[in-house]
Amino acid sequence: MSNSFPAPSVAGRSPIASPLTVNRFRPELQGLRALAVVLVMVYHVWFGRVSGGVDVFLLLSAFFLTGTFIRKVENGRPLNLLSYWLNVFRRLLPAAVVVFLAIIAASVSLLPKARWSSMMEQITASLFYQQNWQLARESVDYYAADHATASPLQHFWSLSIQGQIFILWPLLLAAGLVMFTALRARFPALSYRMVLGVMFSLVFIASLTYSIYITDAAQEWAYFDTGARLWEFALGSLLAIFLPLIEKIPAIIGVPLGWLGLAAILGCGMVLQVEHEFPGYLALWPTLAAAFIIAAPPNRRGVQTVLALPVLGWLGNISYALYLWHWPVMIFFLSESGAERISVGTGLCLMLVSLLLAWGTTRIVESPLRSWTWLSAKRRRVGLSIAVLLSVVLLPLGGWEHKVAAEELRAAAQPAMDNPGARSLDPGFESEPEAGAVVIPLTSKLDEQWSNFGAECTGQWAPTAEQIEYCQQGGNPDASKTIVLMGDSHAQHWSGALDVMAQDQGWRWILLTKPSCRFGGESETRGEECGAFNRAAGKYVLDHQPDAVITLGTFTAAGEDEAGRSAAEQEVVVPDYVVGIRPLLDAGIPVVSLRDTPRLPSSPPECVDRYGAGADRCASPASELLAAVNPLEELAASGELGKNFSTMDMSEVLCPDSLCRPVIGNVLVYLDQSHLTSTYARSAGAEFEKRFLAAFRG
Repeated sequence: MSNSFPAPSVAGRSPIASPLTVNRFRPELQGLRALAVVLVMVYHVWFGRVSGGVDVFLLLSAFFLTGTFIRKVENGRPLNLLSYWLNVFRRLLPAAVVVFLAIIAASVSLLPKARWSSMMEQITASLFYQQNWQLARESVDYYAADHATASPLQHFWSLSIQGQIFILWPLLLAAGLVMFTALRARFPALSYRMVLGVMFSLVFIASLTYSIYITDAAQEWAYFDTGARLWEFALGSLLAIFLPLIEKIPAIIGVPLGWLGLAAILGCGMVLQVEHEFPGYLALWPTLAAAFIIAAPPNRRGVQTVLALPVLGWLGNISYALYLWHWPVMIFFLSESGAERISVGTGLCLMLVSLLLAWGTTRIVESPLRSWTWLSAKRRRVGLSIAVLLSVVLLPLGGWEHKVAAEELRAAAQPAMDNPGARSLDPGFESEPEAGAVVIPLTSKLDEQWSNFGAECTGQWAPTAEQIEYCQQGGNPDASKTIVLMGDSHAQHWSGALDVMAQDQGWRWILLTKPSCRFGGESETRGEECGAFNRAAGKYVLDHQPDAVITLGTFTAAGEDEAGRSAAEQEVVVPDYVVGIRPLLDAGIPVVSLRDTPRLPSSPPECVDRYGAGADRCASPASELLAAVNPLEELAASGELGKNFSTMDMSEVLCPDSLCRPVIGNVLVYLDQSHLTSTYARSAGAEFEKRFLAAFRG
């Protein structure tokens, strides 16, 4: 689970003040920051779970911010929002820019090109504090076990939320001041803190309610949703607002409360199983624990005896940079080493490297720029410094994008004979690609390689059942013959080959698809929604009476299962497949059952980027991925399904000479471990047509 670390306190160290009093530095809050970042690192490196540390940081950020603004108002100083915003981002950007530049350099040098486009998008999103929304749109699972394929920028999500809060919160605090000014003539007893108390109580209630709802409905989105996190900031603000009352809590209550808070923070990650339930109401645990520590009074027996230790204070001073560095250091290590887990010794070494980088960044970059009074003397200078910092990242990022664009132009200019794909398997094919010809599609353009041909189904072919969400049609609109392809994404990726065949034959084709839903009868393995789609798709076919239907008849597997069976041993006929297709056969509609695509053990595009198109380590024997005998052959040989049932196997096109290679005919076959690129699928159109006609007419 990737938590994240907050920006440095906008108030500098950790000052707390009652109205019109001198700030009192509380070293235990620096210690709390240090403890939280250590917990985050430990849980990232060894447990892959949430520690609750990020929630502590969110609360502390609002606590410091709100306290700063309250002291300004109570001491009669102007808010100066523009100056505040400029100085906040002047303080945030230097260390972040150093990390961005390091990530750009490491990504170009170490990461496969298949990940470049995503990296460039995430760097831009992180630089402008939008990373949380980028990850929400991609539905990134931070609980995924394979951190080696994670982005080294994932941890910027909470910094993005905080950047947004640093814009929003001052506006709310200024709005509270406007309301207070307008109301105090009518209500002399009213104070600025009272107005803010009501305002942030409403924010707390509304956001927590929303957070509970959205976490239950769409947890992967909720984790990155700013709206689902506002209540944590609101709680921090409420602590700052009511600090004068909190400070009156007697030691007999406050001291145990502080120790309880510390114990709760330490135990949060161990006790709570939050992988699919955060933030929601469970985030109250770490935030209330932090609130207990803030409420604890100074006492020689209090929690300060631990949290005010000098070593924790030192860690607290570099904690921002430490968090910035630790995640990319870990991710690049995993990516390069290929390790699935991190040992205790290796983890400690990674932490030490992160610690040294954080110390150097703070000492050489962050602290000098913060203390440079000339830079902060005028708004224009601050604005210029921010523009320079942004440019320092945008310029190399633009150069990286230019490099990718130049390769794309080169690939687009290549003659078709340099990338024959599956056509190169034809016995009569003799042409050879030019030396140095680029393999297509480029791995940096794989997001465009999902087969998505044709147009939305219209007219008589438009489905009426709401369960059929995706229906596409192509080929000849006036054709006398219609072929329906239906099932999941493994059916969809053959639609490019189907389109080539339909264009050649003058036929119409229809695609009915639902992600992760293989066509067949009712089955617990595929769930109620899939069952509803399959019923609707089957009725659609019966209503329209196409000339043939193509479905996927087997399931292939990826890697060994819990029983130790290989992928080849796991290939089976789709559960309840016969139940699903029998009504179609009984209605006289021919069904051509297509064997599933073999699933490769690792990402072919990334392997090609790292080791080259012809690397043996990127290929896998078909005998390890597919059953020795196509499971559909026995079903067809039994004769129980009649003459309208036939089978079709494209394995030889994907694994010629019984070896499944990621590149055939200078064309990338797979866009991930199990889906074909649309470029290769279309290049296999002639062979697809040949085998379909043999099965259909056979």
